[in-house]
Amino acid sequence: MMKMMQVTLFVALLGFLASADTGSKDFLPFDCNEIYCHDNTSLSGVYTIFPGDPTTPLQVYCDMHTDGGGWTVFLQRMDGTENFYRPWSHYKAGFGNMAGEYWLGLENILLLTVRKENGLRVDMEDWEGGKRYANYSSFSIDSEVDGYQLHLGKFTGGKAGDSLTYHNNMKFSTFDRDQDTWRGNCAKTYLCAFWNNACHYSNPTGLYAPPGLVTLYEGIFWKSWKGMNYGMKTFAMKIRSVSACACAQ
Repeated sequence: MMKMMQVTLFVALLGFLASADTGSKDFLPFDCNEIYCHDNTSLSGVYTIFPGDPTTPLQVYCDMHTDGGGWTVFLQRMDGTENFYRPWSHYKAGFGNMAGEYWLGLENILLLTVRKENGLRVDMEDWEGGKRYANYSSFSIDSEVDGYQLHLGKFTGGKAGDSLTYHNNMKFSTFDRDQDTWRGNCAKTYLCAFWNNACHYSNPTGLYAPPGLVTLYEGIFWKSWKGMNYGMKTFAMKIRSVSACACAQ
């Protein structure tokens, strides 16, 4: 009898240890915010998240420093090493180097925004060392069937000013899929891809170059800060859950 009880306790202990170990190994963060909530000492860098199926990991750059941390970056420009004049299929799937310049992909952005309400932050830097940002209360997109239409909340502050509301409710456009409201093709004319209207007040996927080296409307500009003929040195768009700390339990 005593021997059977010992065996039972031993098996129960093994089960407890196995479940505890699995719990630590099976942490599958949905986004960067969950990583930060799980460990608020996490540093900015490339992490693996699981916004879709647990068997389809996604690498992304997490900004764990800016304004409380936990930001999932979906667009990053910093040195001109990546070509952003690409077709629809590339913008749908994503491209680039997560430790450098990249676009996360419309399908991945959709996954990140369909299950959580996210706020948007846009960070930029000019060639003189000046830095500005713009915040928006919410950010989400529709599915490909609806053209990945943009749904943007209110501008909530930032010295960069508001150059994105003009793009609200627009469908995404590339040079080979024109969904803007202009009589021409904004993406093809200005060598970009974005939620273009007719055409744009901000151009995050424009040509990377210092001011004066690209023509009007083609650079990475933000109209309300530097106008439409000033290409930024760095530019990033990032999202984070509007909940204070939407942690995975």
